[in-house]
Amino acid sequence: MNPHIRISLVVATYNRSAALVELLRSVAAQRLDPALWECVVVDNRSTDDTAARFEAFSREHPDLPLRRIYEPKQGLSHARNAGIAASRGEIVAIVDDDERINPDFLTAYVELFDSRPDAASAGGKVIPVYETGRPHWMSLYTEKPIANPTDWGGRVRPFPDGHIPAGGNMAFRRSALERCGLFNPDLGRIGDRLIGGEESDLFARLRRAGEPCYYTPGAVIEHIIPARKLTRDYFDRLCYNIGVSQRIRADLDGRTGRLFLGEGMKWGAALLLAAGYLFMLRPAKARRLLGMRRQITRGILG
Repeated sequence: MNPHIRISLVVATYNRSAALVELLRSVAAQRLDPALWECVVVDNRSTDDTAARFEAFSREHPDLPLRRIYEPKQGLSHARNAGIAASRGEIVAIVDDDERINPDFLTAYVELFDSRPDAASAGGKVIPVYETGRPHWMSLYTEKPIANPTDWGGRVRPFPDGHIPAGGNMAFRRSALERCGLFNPDLGRIGDRLIGGEESDLFARLRRAGEPCYYTPGAVIEHIIPARKLTRDYFDRLCYNIGVSQRIRADLDGRTGRLFLGEGMKWGAALLLAAGYLFMLRPAKARRLLGMRRQITRGILG
């Protein structure tokens, strides 16, 4: 490990070359000394012009510590694990290729881990940016699976109980990953397959090992949401696969019964919330909320 590299930024990408370049522009604007960081882009078998556009960007920014590696095993968990293995920093930050990071993103994570020697992991703020505007049917509850907005205030604090950092804005002390393991390749997106749960699985292992997780408001990402992710078909597929992911994790952990019990309780809450939206004359919010619950339940049972 290069002792001068404090933090490695790992980005997995698959067939989103234009979005990747937008992210890299925000990486190029980092205020942290380039001698202290690196950015590892993991090309997960892209078939578009990702390689060419990355090389062009690198030539335009020869002083930036940018690297691209190729991971032939399809899947987000495979790609992230490859990026972690190829990186050299004592801290590993992970973002997605459909985001922009603020200029002090890397600085915030370095300062967090320096000021909290017990910190094993951390997460920051997530701000959704809707290219075509926030849809009228969206509520606080139906926004979470699409954009996962995250804001726990303006000070560093332990991550609240029952919550974990967003998958597109999380960081780890490398030693904690060495103790608790990386992402489970049985979970996580594979190509266009919307399976998830790999972050929840990793943070559950860290939590069981007693590894503290902190929130830092200085690490901010904008999550870019295109129109195609706001269609009914995409939302239904996403929610169905959330249910599939929850069932896989429950089966692996031997807690399937608890999953079914919890889903029943969530149905009760969803019905009460939907009734409230109907009372406020917001039927679209009620319909989409109940549709989300139905698709998640289908995924669990399927």
